[in-house]
Amino acid sequence: MRIAVVSIFPEMVGQVAEYGVIGRAKERGLLSLLCENPRDYTSDVHRTVDDRPYGGGPGMVLKYEPAARAIHAAKADMPEGCPVVCLSPQGKVFDQDTARRYAGLQGMILLAGRYEGIDERLLENEVDEELSLGDFVLSGGEIAAMAVIDAVARLLPGVLGDDESAAQDSFMEGLLDHPHYTRPEIVAGQRVPAVLLSGDHARIARWRYKQALGRSFVRRPDLVKDLKLDREQQKLLDEFLKEQG
Repeated sequence: MRIAVVSIFPEMVGQVAEYGVIGRAKERGLLSLLCENPRDYTSDVHRTVDDRPYGGGPGMVLKYEPAARAIHAAKADMPEGCPVVCLSPQGKVFDQDTARRYAGLQGMILLAGRYEGIDERLLENEVDEELSLGDFVLSGGEIAAMAVIDAVARLLPGVLGDDESAAQDSFMEGLLDHPHYTRPEIVAGQRVPAVLLSGDHARIARWRYKQALGRSFVRRPDLVKDLKLDREQQKLLDEFLKEQG
């Protein structure tokens, strides 16, 4: 998969991309990551990429021309039809379904905004989607872009040591993850749940799903509300709530 990030701070992207899942994906040739800096496509000596907003007001606005040229340069290195996605507080909230959809693409271009905003004409003419990490504001889109890349990279076949790791992640079935435990068996007077020591894989799988369902109901009821629980799922949820008192 090929991903390009359009950013005036490409060093931020480059640093993060050397570590963890993204770094592993690059090493294995499963992901190629490039950056295009709008400053490289300016025509003045100061390499200006921002200007004051029409109508007045605080802050500066990312200019149309340098950013558009950077996007066009990125497209030249991408497979045909790759979407341009702008990281923006006004976009659709990023979720696991979107990560799965992106992981099925051959490539994509992420536009990391800066300043007070982006010239609206750039969004209308060059951007296919706007994407948000949530209802908060970052200083720029680079961190959001790297979050998207990380979420997508871990879904690419062969990136994780065990492909089951991605399949069992939170939200893959629309639920939060179940609790995890490791050695030692007793910590601060608390024991690992006995079922996890039983060796009975069917019981363990049932317990884990019950915990995921119940944890989601308690912590993120909106997730469970969107599910149509069958009889067995409702039974598991009732068991969880009874056990929790």
